[in-house]
Amino acid sequence: MNMNQIMRQAQEMQKKLAKQQEELAGKEFEASSGGGMVTARVTGNGQLVSLTIDPEVVNKDDIDMLQDLVVAAVNEALKKVSAEASGSMSGMMNQLGIKMPGM
Repeated sequence: MNMNQIMRQAQEMQKKLAKQQEELAGKEFEASSGGGMVTARVTGNGQLVSLTIDPEVVNKDDIDMLQDLVVAAVNEALKKVSAEASGSMSGMMNQLGIKMPGM
């Protein structure tokens, strides 16, 4: 491989990565906990855009459970974002013939 070819591949990879990041940021991911009692929706860039709580789960005597359900739902939604991002990156690396452990 010559240096010009390597530079072209690096530029191509940079463009693809930017496009994938833009596409990911435009997506929304949703997850719930407690059998659907708490639902969180986040964007691909990790912003929480909505949180829905079933009124049945609201109990002033057990606020700890509600907090745990909220944390679980938000974290699960963020895991979905991470999985999508990892899958996109892995696919791009494979297209370029780059093998990276763990991807």
